Amino acid sequence: MAEPESVYLTLKLAAKLYSKPLEVLAAAELRRVKTVAAKQHEIETLILTTPEAASVMLPETSIAASLKEIRERYASDEDFNADLQRIGLDAPSLRQAVERDMVVEAVLERIAARSAAVSDTEVEIFWFMHMKRFRRAETRVLRHILVTINEQLAGSERPAARARIDAIRGRLLKSPERFAEQALKHSECPTAMNGGLLGSVPRGQLYPELEAVAFALAEAGLSEPVESELGYHLIHCETIKPERQSGFDEVRSVIREHLEQQRSSICQKSWINSLRRRAVAAG
Repeated sequence: MAEPESVYLTLKLAAKLYSKPLEVLAAAELRRVKTVAAKQHEIETLILTTPEAASVMLPETSIAASLKEIRERYASDEDFNADLQRIGLDAPSLRQAVERDMVVEAVLERIAARSAAVSDTEVEIFWFMHMKRFRRAETRVLRHILVTINEQLAGSERPAARARIDAIRGRLLKSPERFAEQALKHSECPTAMNGGLLGSVPRGQLYPELEAVAFALAEAGLSEPVESELGYHLIHCETIKPERQSGFDEVRSVIREHLEQQRSSICQKSWINSLRRRAVAAG
């Protein structure tokens, strides 16, 4: 039987890499998870032999909180215990695996804390060198109404659907403020329940034929009927937020966090590599 920590690690990686339970992974996915898990287990074993790991004291409340979070993924104790048994764990071995995982995380956090602080100058230099990263694309707050075409359903044939969408547009030309009401009454899209609201939409999220029309509208504009594979649409552009360059003050904290994470990761990797070199030399 596999060690509890190996089983737990494999389950974590399946969720992290594929957002799936282990048992539903495809063969290639499972091979990747097992390969990564083996490498990760090797690294964790080295970490756990260090003085840093020996000095970690896990609060019982933290262990209990982690175990509780895992238990609450299940509807009942019976489901929880059955799943543990299926994967080859029980309550004590699960706790053992969770504690190991928490010790490794605590050690890596301590190592990351050794990295040098990021200065204001470094943040500014990154900003000037990577300004293009911080351009905000144009977005538009859009609403839409959909009337579907179904040649097999009376009243939804192409001519009937076109007549319905034209009638809706005629009412909106007289009273543009009624768009949300008309969407709620007549749209055959789930967004009807929210007045046809699509939200703040950048390019690349709509069907091409809809995007071309939506991004050609003026603010407060109403489109002609547009046909897609779903049916006929009316699109209303509420507001336009043009593309713009984010200011330094807007992104200062984001850049600092990015640089700190990058520096912490380098510090951790360097430390782990030193453990590997010592292990090879000792072996």
